Amino acid sequence: MSAEMRPVADREPAPELPNGPAMAAVVAAAAGTFVLGLFTTLAEASESLAEWLKWSRPVGPLAGKIGLGLAAWAGTWIALGFVWRRREIDFRRPVILSAVLIGLGVLGTFPTFFERFAAG
Repeated sequence: MSAEMRPVADREPAPELPNGPAMAAVVAAAAGTFVLGLFTTLAEASESLAEWLKWSRPVGPLAGKIGLGLAAWAGTWIALGFVWRRREIDFRRPVILSAVLIGLGVLGTFPTFFERFAAG
């Protein structure tokens, strides 16, 4: 029997990989979500910021909000991925942090929330 065709019981177990890169991805997604919600609310509160976020006139300030959210996601993933690349990270703290950041980010995108900060 070839190596590819051996029964499962005969195979060596796959090596354990550290969970650091995966935890970096989770926290990075949460950071991007938080930044999107933050800038959604801030753009409502500041007309000058909303104007600055109009990186594409047809899209309006959404272009800047999404761009900053993507930058936060990518930057956080790269930074934490590098720092945690060979580490085993305890799930508890990153998951709690991610849950809080995602909750705040989603809250910041609800009109009933961000309209309370409307300028003028």
